[in-house]
Amino acid sequence: MARGGTTNKPMADLRVLADDTEELLNCTASQTGEQFAPARAKVEESLKTAKACAADLQHSMLVMTRAAGRATDDYVRANPWRVMTLCALAGFLLGSLLARSRASDSGQPARSIR
Repeated sequence: MARGGTTNKPMADLRVLADDTEELLNCTASQTGEQFAPARAKVEESLKTAKACAADLQHSMLVMTRAAGRATDDYVRANPWRVMTLCALAGFLLGSLLARSRASDSGQPARSIR
């Protein structure tokens, strides 16, 4: 999968569901009767539709991720000093917050820079 986090879990769940459905269809293939044939056909069609939707979703996420990566790369190349400044500021703020939380966890006052 192209994206991590939020997209991987639903896609994995969908794959498990598809695999389980295929296994169920294979196990009931030998079953005959008037009630099984329409139900099997409906489940097979739903499975095909779900797989097609999953493939479309995966493709669109891949296209969007690539576009976002290209846009980010273009911005960084056009504004390197602005990006460096923002990264340095973010690092300073994160470091300050971590130092403050460690000081409050230990019960000691945060050290000030003199």
